[in-house]
Amino acid sequence: MTQGETVATTFGSAVGQEIGAALAAVDAELAARYPGDPGTRQPVHTVYVPGDVFAADTVRTWGDQALDLLDRHAPDAAALAAVLDLPAGLADAVHDRVRAKLEREPVEDLRIDFEDGYGTREDAEEDHDAARAAALVAEACAKADPAVAAPYVGIRLKCMEAEVRDRGIRTLDVFLSGLMAAGGLPAGLRLTLPKVTYPEQVTAMVRLCEHFEKAHGLPTGRLGFEIQIETSQSILGADGRATVARMIDAAEGRATGLHYGTFDYSACCGVSAAHQSMEHPAADHAKAVMQVAAAGTGVRLSDGSTNVLPVGPTEQVHSAWQLHHRLVRRSLARAYYQGWDMHPGHLPTRYAAVYAFYRDGFEQAADRLSAYAAHAGGDVMDEPATAKALSGYLLRGLDCGALGEAEVTGRAGLDRAALEAFAAPRRAALTTTR
Repeated sequence: MTQGETVATTFGSAVGQEIGAALAAVDAELAARYPGDPGTRQPVHTVYVPGDVFAADTVRTWGDQALDLLDRHAPDAAALAAVLDLPAGLADAVHDRVRAKLEREPVEDLRIDFEDGYGTREDAEEDHDAARAAALVAEACAKADPAVAAPYVGIRLKCMEAEVRDRGIRTLDVFLSGLMAAGGLPAGLRLTLPKVTYPEQVTAMVRLCEHFEKAHGLPTGRLGFEIQIETSQSILGADGRATVARMIDAAEGRATGLHYGTFDYSACCGVSAAHQSMEHPAADHAKAVMQVAAAGTGVRLSDGSTNVLPVGPTEQVHSAWQLHHRLVRRSLARAYYQGWDMHPGHLPTRYAAVYAFYRDGFEQAADRLSAYAAHAGGDVMDEPATAKALSGYLLRGLDCGALGEAEVTGRAGLDRAALEAFAAPRRAALTTTR
Protein backbone atom coordinates (compact mmCIF):
# COMPACT_ATOMS: atom_id res chain seq x y z
CA MET A 1 0.00 0.00 0.00
CA THR A 2 1.31 3.44 -0.89
CA GLN A 3 0.92 6.53 1.26
CA GLY A 4 -2.36 8.31 0.58
CA GLU A 5 -4.06 5.24 -0.81
CA THR A 6 -7.67 4.82 0.34
CA VAL A 7 -8.22 2.06 2.90
CA ALA A 8 -11.36 0.01 3.39
CA THR A 9 -13.48 0.75 6.49
CA THR A 10 -16.74 -0.53 7.92
CA PHE A 11 -17.67 1.86 10.71
CA GLY A 12 -19.37 5.07 9.65
CA SER A 13 -18.91 8.36 11.50
CA ALA A 14 -22.22 7.82 13.24
CA VAL A 15 -20.82 4.76 15.02
CA GLY A 16 -17.96 6.75 16.51
CA GLN A 17 -20.36 9.48 17.56
CA GLU A 18 -22.62 6.93 19.20
CA ILE A 19 -19.70 5.42 21.14
CA GLY A 20 -18.51 8.89 22.12
CA ALA A 21 -21.93 9.81 23.44
CA ALA A 22 -22.19 6.56 25.39
CA LEU A 23 -18.81 7.15 27.05
CA ALA A 24 -19.14 10.90 27.63
CA ALA A 25 -20.04 10.43 31.29
CA VAL A 26 -17.10 8.05 31.78
CA ASP A 27 -14.77 10.53 30.06
CA ALA A 28 -15.92 13.27 32.41
CA GLU A 29 -15.54 11.08 35.49
CA LEU A 30 -12.04 9.97 34.48
CA ALA A 31 -10.99 13.59 34.00
CA ALA A 32 -12.46 14.63 37.35
CA ARG A 33 -11.33 11.70 39.49
CA TYR A 34 -7.93 11.03 37.93
CA PRO A 35 -6.37 14.37 36.92
CA GLY A 36 -2.85 13.05 37.60
CA ASP A 37 -0.13 14.55 39.76
CA PRO A 38 -0.52 18.33 40.24
CA GLY A 39 3.04 18.87 39.03
CA THR A 40 4.01 20.97 42.03
CA ARG A 41 6.84 20.34 44.45
CA GLN A 42 6.27 17.62 47.04
CA PRO A 43 8.28 17.99 50.26
CA VAL A 44 10.46 15.02 51.10
CA HIS A 45 9.33 15.01 54.72
CA THR A 46 7.02 16.50 57.32
CA VAL A 47 8.47 17.60 60.65
CA TYR A 48 6.03 17.50 63.57
CA VAL A 49 6.46 19.90 66.49
CA PRO A 50 3.96 20.19 69.40
CA GLY A 51 1.97 23.42 69.46
CA ASP A 52 3.38 24.54 72.80
CA VAL A 53 6.97 23.87 71.70
CA PHE A 54 6.80 25.61 68.31
CA ALA A 55 8.74 28.87 68.28
CA ALA A 56 9.90 31.52 65.86
CA ASP A 57 13.30 29.86 65.58
CA THR A 58 12.14 26.22 65.38
CA VAL A 59 13.26 25.67 61.78
CA ARG A 60 16.68 27.24 62.34
CA THR A 61 17.10 25.42 65.65
CA TRP A 62 16.39 22.07 64.01
CA GLY A 63 18.89 22.87 61.28
CA ASP A 64 21.58 23.90 63.75
CA GLN A 65 21.05 20.83 65.92
CA ALA A 66 21.21 18.59 62.85
CA LEU A 67 24.44 20.27 61.71
CA ASP A 68 25.94 19.81 65.16
CA LEU A 69 25.10 16.09 65.14
CA LEU A 70 26.53 15.72 61.64
CA ASP A 71 29.75 17.49 62.60
CA ARG A 72 30.17 15.41 65.76
CA HIS A 73 29.26 11.98 64.41
CA ALA A 74 30.01 12.14 60.64
CA PRO A 75 32.24 15.18 60.09
CA ASP A 76 33.27 14.37 56.52
CA ALA A 77 32.14 12.44 53.47
CA ALA A 78 34.17 9.35 54.31
CA ALA A 79 32.71 9.14 57.81
CA LEU A 80 29.14 9.51 56.55
CA ALA A 81 29.74 6.94 53.82
CA ALA A 82 31.10 4.47 56.36
CA VAL A 83 28.07 4.87 58.64
CA LEU A 84 25.46 4.64 55.89
CA ASP A 85 27.34 2.38 53.47
CA LEU A 86 27.15 4.95 50.69
CA PRO A 87 28.88 4.15 47.39
CA ALA A 88 32.26 5.83 47.24
CA GLY A 89 31.32 7.77 44.14
CA LEU A 90 28.36 9.40 45.88
CA ALA A 91 29.86 10.21 49.27
CA ASP A 92 31.30 13.66 48.55
CA ALA A 93 28.27 14.93 46.63
CA VAL A 94 25.82 13.62 49.23
CA HIS A 95 27.72 14.95 52.24
CA ASP A 96 28.20 18.38 50.66
CA ARG A 97 24.54 18.63 49.70
CA VAL A 98 23.31 17.50 53.10
CA ARG A 99 25.38 20.16 54.81
CA ALA A 100 24.23 22.84 52.38
CA LYS A 101 20.61 21.79 52.80
CA LEU A 102 20.77 21.98 56.59
CA GLU A 103 22.17 25.50 56.30
CA ARG A 104 19.84 26.73 53.54
CA GLU A 105 16.51 24.94 54.04
CA PRO A 106 16.63 22.48 56.95
CA VAL A 107 12.87 21.76 57.05
CA GLU A 108 10.73 21.42 53.94
CA ASP A 109 7.37 20.89 55.61
CA LEU A 110 6.48 21.77 59.21
CA ARG A 111 3.36 20.61 60.98
CA ILE A 112 2.49 22.26 64.29
CA ASP A 113 0.77 19.54 66.26
CA PHE A 114 -2.35 20.04 68.35
CA GLU A 115 -3.20 16.34 68.48
CA ASP A 116 -1.21 13.48 70.06
CA GLY A 117 2.01 15.46 70.42
CA TYR A 118 0.11 18.24 72.19
CA GLY A 119 -2.50 16.36 74.17
CA THR A 120 -5.48 17.68 76.12
CA ARG A 121 -5.14 21.16 77.59
CA GLU A 122 -7.38 23.82 79.04
CA ASP A 123 -9.30 25.61 76.29
CA ALA A 124 -7.67 28.94 77.08
CA GLU A 125 -4.20 27.38 76.77
CA GLU A 126 -4.91 25.75 73.41
CA ASP A 127 -6.55 28.94 72.14
CA HIS A 128 -3.41 30.84 73.11
CA ASP A 129 -1.06 28.33 71.47
CA ALA A 130 -3.12 28.19 68.26
CA ALA A 131 -3.23 31.99 68.01
CA ARG A 132 0.49 32.22 68.77
CA ALA A 133 1.23 29.62 66.09
CA ALA A 134 -0.71 31.63 63.52
CA ALA A 135 1.17 34.82 64.39
CA LEU A 136 4.56 33.10 64.21
CA VAL A 137 3.74 31.37 60.91
CA ALA A 138 2.57 34.65 59.37
CA GLU A 139 5.71 36.43 60.55
CA ALA A 140 8.01 33.70 59.25
CA CYS A 141 6.27 33.41 55.88
CA ALA A 142 6.52 37.17 55.40
CA LYS A 143 10.32 36.86 55.56
CA ALA A 144 10.33 34.21 52.80
CA ASP A 145 13.66 32.86 54.05
CA PRO A 146 13.77 29.03 53.88
CA ALA A 147 16.52 29.00 56.50
CA VAL A 148 13.97 30.13 59.12
CA ALA A 149 10.59 29.39 57.50
CA ALA A 150 9.64 26.05 55.98
CA PRO A 151 8.19 26.34 52.45
CA TYR A 152 5.19 24.30 53.65
CA VAL A 153 3.63 24.79 57.08
CA GLY A 154 0.38 24.23 58.91
CA ILE A 155 -1.28 22.42 61.79
CA ARG A 156 -2.55 19.00 62.68
CA LEU A 157 -5.84 19.49 64.48
CA LYS A 158 -7.64 17.02 66.71
CA CYS A 159 -9.76 14.44 64.93
CA MET A 160 -13.50 14.43 64.21
CA GLU A 161 -14.41 11.94 66.93
CA ALA A 162 -17.07 13.20 69.35
CA GLU A 163 -14.94 13.72 72.44
CA VAL A 164 -12.42 16.07 70.78
CA ARG A 165 -14.33 17.33 67.73
CA ASP A 166 -15.35 20.74 69.07
CA ARG A 167 -11.83 21.43 70.30
CA GLY A 168 -10.33 20.47 66.95
CA ILE A 169 -12.77 22.70 65.07
CA ARG A 170 -12.03 25.64 67.37
CA THR A 171 -8.27 25.24 67.02
CA LEU A 172 -8.61 25.17 63.25
CA ASP A 173 -10.75 28.30 63.40
CA VAL A 174 -8.37 30.15 65.71
CA PHE A 175 -5.35 29.28 63.58
CA LEU A 176 -6.89 30.11 60.20
CA SER A 177 -8.57 33.27 61.50
CA GLY A 178 -5.26 34.38 62.96
CA LEU A 179 -3.55 33.92 59.60
CA MET A 180 -6.23 35.93 57.85
CA ALA A 181 -5.92 38.72 60.41
CA ALA A 182 -2.16 38.75 59.86
CA GLY A 183 -2.42 39.20 56.11
CA GLY A 184 -3.85 36.01 54.60
CA LEU A 185 -3.18 32.34 54.12
CA PRO A 186 0.39 31.43 53.11
CA ALA A 187 0.86 29.71 49.76
CA GLY A 188 2.37 26.64 51.42
CA LEU A 189 -0.42 26.14 53.97
CA ARG A 190 -1.00 22.52 54.97
CA LEU A 191 -3.76 21.13 57.22
CA THR A 192 -3.78 17.58 58.55
CA LEU A 193 -6.88 15.66 59.68
CA PRO A 194 -5.87 12.70 61.88
CA LYS A 195 -7.48 9.40 62.90
CA VAL A 196 -10.12 9.30 60.19
CA THR A 197 -12.41 6.28 60.46
CA TYR A 198 -15.40 7.17 58.27
CA PRO A 199 -15.72 9.11 55.01
CA GLU A 200 -18.34 11.29 56.69
CA GLN A 201 -15.58 12.74 58.89
CA VAL A 202 -13.77 13.83 55.74
CA THR A 203 -16.99 15.39 54.45
CA ALA A 204 -17.28 17.29 57.74
CA MET A 205 -13.80 18.74 57.15
CA VAL A 206 -14.90 19.80 53.67
CA ARG A 207 -17.88 21.65 55.12
CA LEU A 208 -15.60 23.48 57.57
CA CYS A 209 -13.36 24.56 54.70
CA GLU A 210 -16.36 25.78 52.73
CA HIS A 211 -17.70 27.81 55.65
CA PHE A 212 -14.33 29.45 56.23
CA GLU A 213 -13.82 30.28 52.56
CA LYS A 214 -17.29 31.81 52.29
CA ALA A 215 -16.88 33.83 55.49
CA HIS A 216 -13.60 35.36 54.28
CA GLY A 217 -14.39 35.69 50.58
CA LEU A 218 -11.76 33.13 49.58
CA PRO A 219 -11.92 31.21 46.30
CA THR A 220 -13.72 27.88 46.51
CA GLY A 221 -11.16 25.13 47.01
CA ARG A 222 -8.50 27.40 48.53
CA LEU A 223 -8.32 25.13 51.59
CA GLY A 224 -7.18 21.55 51.17
CA PHE A 225 -6.10 18.99 53.72
CA GLU A 226 -4.21 15.75 54.29
CA ILE A 227 -5.94 12.64 55.55
CA GLN A 228 -4.03 10.56 58.07
CA ILE A 229 -4.44 6.81 57.72
CA GLU A 230 -4.08 5.68 61.32
CA THR A 231 -6.97 3.30 61.96
CA SER A 232 -7.97 -0.08 60.58
CA GLN A 233 -11.34 1.41 59.59
CA SER A 234 -9.56 3.81 57.25
CA ILE A 235 -8.39 0.77 55.24
CA LEU A 236 -11.33 -1.61 55.60
CA GLY A 237 -14.80 -0.50 56.63
CA ALA A 238 -17.27 -2.34 58.85
CA ASP A 239 -19.08 -3.48 55.71
CA GLY A 240 -15.94 -5.14 54.35
CA ARG A 241 -15.39 -2.49 51.69
CA ALA A 242 -12.08 -0.75 51.08
CA THR A 243 -12.29 2.73 52.54
CA VAL A 244 -9.43 4.93 51.31
CA ALA A 245 -10.91 5.65 47.88
CA ARG A 246 -14.21 6.56 49.52
CA MET A 247 -12.37 9.05 51.74
CA ILE A 248 -10.66 10.65 48.75
CA ASP A 249 -14.06 10.93 47.10
CA ALA A 250 -15.58 12.41 50.26
CA ALA A 251 -12.93 15.15 50.20
CA GLU A 252 -14.53 16.56 47.04
CA GLY A 253 -11.20 17.47 45.48
CA ARG A 254 -9.69 18.95 48.64
CA ALA A 255 -7.52 15.99 49.69
CA THR A 256 -3.88 16.84 49.07
CA GLY A 257 -2.25 13.84 50.71
CA LEU A 258 -2.61 10.53 52.51
CA HIS A 259 -0.23 10.25 55.47
CA TYR A 260 0.43 6.89 57.07
CA GLY A 261 0.50 6.91 60.88
CA THR A 262 2.95 4.20 61.91
CA PHE A 263 2.20 3.77 65.58
CA ASP A 264 -1.53 4.46 65.77
CA TYR A 265 -2.21 2.09 62.88
CA SER A 266 0.09 -0.60 64.25
CA ALA A 267 -1.51 -0.41 67.68
CA CYS A 268 -4.98 -0.49 66.13
CA CYS A 269 -4.03 -3.76 64.43
CA GLY A 270 -2.71 -5.23 67.68
CA VAL A 271 1.00 -5.07 66.79
CA SER A 272 3.09 -5.13 69.97
CA ALA A 273 5.19 -2.06 70.70
CA ALA A 274 8.50 -3.79 69.97
CA HIS A 275 7.37 -4.62 66.42
CA GLN A 276 5.63 -1.38 65.44
CA SER A 277 7.51 -0.24 62.37
CA MET A 278 7.15 1.29 58.91
CA GLU A 279 8.20 -2.07 57.47
CA HIS A 280 5.82 -4.33 59.40
CA PRO A 281 3.57 -6.42 57.08
CA ALA A 282 0.51 -4.60 58.49
CA ALA A 283 2.10 -1.30 57.49
CA ASP A 284 2.98 -2.54 54.02
CA HIS A 285 -0.59 -3.72 53.45
CA ALA A 286 -2.08 -0.39 54.51
CA LYS A 287 0.36 1.58 52.38
CA ALA A 288 -0.27 -0.62 49.34
CA VAL A 289 -4.00 0.07 49.66
CA MET A 290 -3.31 3.79 50.02
CA GLN A 291 -1.08 3.73 46.96
CA VAL A 292 -3.62 2.08 44.70
CA ALA A 293 -6.46 4.29 45.94
CA ALA A 294 -4.46 7.48 45.35
CA ALA A 295 -2.96 6.53 41.98
CA GLY A 296 -3.83 9.08 39.34
CA THR A 297 -5.94 11.22 41.67
CA GLY A 298 -3.31 13.85 42.41
CA VAL A 299 -3.42 12.92 46.10
CA ARG A 300 0.12 12.36 47.31
CA LEU A 301 1.47 9.78 49.71
CA SER A 302 3.56 10.10 52.83
CA ASP A 303 5.08 7.29 54.85
CA GLY A 304 5.28 7.37 58.63
CA SER A 305 8.18 7.71 61.01
CA THR A 306 10.57 5.86 63.25
CA ASN A 307 10.58 6.56 66.98
CA VAL A 308 14.23 5.52 67.35
CA LEU A 309 16.08 8.77 67.97
CA PRO A 310 19.75 9.48 67.13
CA VAL A 311 20.81 10.62 70.58
CA GLY A 312 23.52 9.62 73.04
CA PRO A 313 27.04 8.34 72.27
CA THR A 314 28.30 8.05 68.70
CA GLU A 315 27.67 4.33 68.47
CA GLN A 316 24.02 4.83 69.42
CA VAL A 317 23.61 7.74 67.01
CA HIS A 318 25.11 5.71 64.19
CA SER A 319 22.78 2.80 64.91
CA ALA A 320 19.72 5.08 64.79
CA TRP A 321 21.00 6.74 61.62
CA GLN A 322 21.49 3.39 59.90
CA LEU A 323 17.93 2.37 60.73
CA HIS A 324 16.43 5.67 59.60
CA HIS A 325 18.48 5.77 56.40
CA ARG A 326 17.43 2.23 55.50
CA LEU A 327 13.76 2.94 56.17
CA VAL A 328 13.80 6.11 54.07
CA ARG A 329 15.50 4.32 51.17
CA ARG A 330 12.94 1.53 51.46
CA SER A 331 10.10 4.04 51.26
CA LEU A 332 11.61 5.77 48.24
CA ALA A 333 11.97 2.48 46.39
CA ARG A 334 8.27 1.82 47.07
CA ALA A 335 7.26 5.21 45.63
CA TYR A 336 6.64 6.87 48.99
CA TYR A 337 8.55 10.08 48.40
CA GLN A 338 7.67 11.77 51.69
CA GLY A 339 7.78 10.70 55.33
CA TRP A 340 7.69 12.02 58.88
CA ASP A 341 10.72 13.16 60.85
CA MET A 342 10.41 13.44 64.62
CA HIS A 343 13.83 14.73 65.74
CA PRO A 344 16.52 17.10 64.37
CA GLY A 345 18.87 14.12 64.24
CA HIS A 346 16.69 12.56 61.56
CA LEU A 347 17.39 15.37 59.11
CA PRO A 348 20.95 14.31 58.11
CA THR A 349 19.85 10.80 57.23
CA ARG A 350 16.62 11.95 55.59
CA TYR A 351 18.54 14.10 53.17
CA ALA A 352 21.41 11.64 52.79
CA ALA A 353 18.97 8.89 51.81
CA VAL A 354 17.02 11.13 49.46
CA TYR A 355 20.10 12.59 47.79
CA ALA A 356 21.78 9.22 47.36
CA PHE A 357 18.55 7.82 45.88
CA TYR A 358 18.36 10.47 43.18
CA ARG A 359 22.06 10.82 42.47
CA ASP A 360 22.58 7.07 42.28
CA GLY A 361 20.07 6.72 39.45
CA PHE A 362 20.52 10.12 37.86
CA GLU A 363 22.74 9.26 34.90
CA GLN A 364 20.77 6.18 33.87
CA ALA A 365 17.45 8.02 34.15
CA ALA A 366 18.74 11.01 32.18
CA ASP A 367 20.23 8.81 29.46
CA ARG A 368 17.06 6.73 29.08
CA LEU A 369 14.85 9.79 28.88
CA SER A 370 17.20 11.47 26.42
CA ALA A 371 17.13 8.37 24.18
CA TYR A 372 13.36 8.20 24.41
CA ALA A 373 12.98 11.89 23.53
CA ALA A 374 15.30 11.47 20.55
CA HIS A 375 13.69 8.18 19.47
CA ALA A 376 17.21 6.79 19.61
CA GLY A 377 16.41 3.43 21.15
CA GLY A 378 19.02 1.76 23.32
CA ASP A 379 19.23 -1.35 25.44
CA VAL A 380 15.87 -0.65 27.14
CA MET A 381 12.62 -0.23 25.22
CA ASP A 382 10.81 2.49 27.15
CA GLU A 383 7.17 3.47 26.77
CA PRO A 384 5.39 6.77 27.50
CA ALA A 385 4.54 5.61 31.02
CA THR A 386 8.22 4.96 31.71
CA ALA A 387 9.19 8.34 30.26
CA LYS A 388 6.69 9.85 32.67
CA ALA A 389 8.31 8.01 35.58
CA LEU A 390 11.84 8.97 34.45
CA SER A 391 10.98 12.66 34.17
CA GLY A 392 9.14 12.60 37.51
CA TYR A 393 12.23 11.10 39.11
CA LEU A 394 14.46 13.85 37.73
CA LEU A 395 12.02 16.59 38.73
CA ARG A 396 11.82 15.32 42.30
CA GLY A 397 15.60 15.23 42.41
CA LEU A 398 15.71 18.84 41.27
CA ASP A 399 13.06 20.01 43.72
CA CYS A 400 14.79 18.63 46.81
CA GLY A 401 18.29 19.76 45.82
CA ALA A 402 19.75 16.36 45.03
CA LEU A 403 20.32 17.41 41.42
CA GLY A 404 21.19 20.69 39.73
CA GLU A 405 19.35 22.02 36.70
CA ALA A 406 22.56 22.46 34.70
CA GLU A 407 23.67 18.85 35.20
CA VAL A 408 20.22 17.46 34.38
CA THR A 409 19.90 19.56 31.24
CA GLY A 410 23.46 18.74 30.25
CA ARG A 411 22.96 15.01 30.61
CA ALA A 412 19.38 14.61 29.40
CA GLY A 413 19.34 17.45 26.89
CA LEU A 414 16.00 18.55 28.33
CA ASP A 415 15.16 21.64 30.36
CA ARG A 416 12.63 21.74 33.16
CA ALA A 417 9.72 22.62 30.88
CA ALA A 418 10.46 19.57 28.73
CA LEU A 419 10.72 17.35 31.80
CA GLU A 420 7.36 18.64 33.04
CA ALA A 421 5.77 17.88 29.67
CA PHE A 422 6.95 14.27 29.86
CA ALA A 423 5.89 14.00 33.52
CA ALA A 424 2.35 15.16 32.77
CA PRO A 425 1.69 14.32 29.10
CA ARG A 426 -2.08 14.57 29.51
CA ARG A 427 -1.87 18.05 31.04
CA ALA A 428 0.63 19.13 28.39
CA ALA A 429 -1.67 17.87 25.61
CA LEU A 430 -4.62 19.75 27.05
CA THR A 431 -2.55 22.93 27.27
CA THR A 432 -1.40 22.53 23.67
CA THR A 433 -4.92 22.04 22.31
CA ARG A 434 -6.43 25.06 24.08
